[in-house]
Formats: sequence, structure tokens, C-alpha cells
Amino acid sequence: MGMIKEFKAFAVRGNLVDTAVAFVMGVSFGKIVSSFVDGMIMPLVGMLTGGVDFTDKKLILQEATTAVKDAAGTVVTPAVTEVSIKYGEFITHLIDFVIVAFAVFMVIKALNKLKKAETEETPAPPPGPTETEKLLAEIRDALKKG
Repeated sequence: MGMIKEFKAFAVRGNLVDTAVAFVMGVSFGKIVSSFVDGMIMPLVGMLTGGVDFTDKKLILQEATTAVKDAAGTVVTPAVTEVSIKYGEFITHLIDFVIVAFAVFMVIKALNKLKKAETEETPAPPPGPTETEKLLAEIRDALKKG
């Protein structure tokens, strides 16, 4: 039973729950950014570059071929799939990353600013008495008694 209680304490702890919520929101935000880039940014970039559609941009290293069969139906040359470097997709994902990274940077910057404002608002507690003052207070108290 102890392990179940320990797991429950771990699972309900604030940091884990906050992390889970941040993860879910991050995934959703990533989808929104991808939709924004695919639907709004890339068409504008394509228009500025002369109608280029970046999703189809790729460097073909090997063309795809279909299987060649003889009259009996046996495969003489097997089919080969296309081998290509999809740099257009990479550019799209790179733009996604830059937007998400900038948004996260702005959120962290705002949180740091709030934390800094909170620490500046709460004044530091006054320093306690020094060792010399403590010793003098003890001497004073001893003289009052005696």
C-alpha cells in the first residue's frame, strides 16, 4: 500500500501536473503554429518567390521505377521507391520552430519579469542583531538581574 500512496503523492505534486498541462498546451500550440505557417505564411512566401510551393520542393536523388515483369508475370526488375531530400518541408518546419521558439521566449521573458517584480515588491527583512549586540544584551540583562 505504501507504494500506491507514494505514487499518488508523486502524480499529484504540483510540478508534475504543471508539466503535463504545459505539454498538452504546447502540443496544441504547435498545431496552431503549423496551421498558421502552412495556411498563411508559406503561401505568402510562395507568392513572393514567384509562385513556388515549398511543400513540393525536393531534390530527387533516385527516381521511382515500377516493377518490370516478363510475359509469365515474374518480376524481372523490382519496383524502386523515390529517394529524395525534401528541403521545402524542412524550410516549413524550420519556420514553425522559429515561431514556437519566439513565443516560448516571450512567455519566459514575461514570467521572469513578473518574478523580478514580485521580488522587488517584497522588502528584505531587517537584519538581526550582530554577535556584539547579542553579547551586550546578555550583559545588560545579567546586570539588571544582579
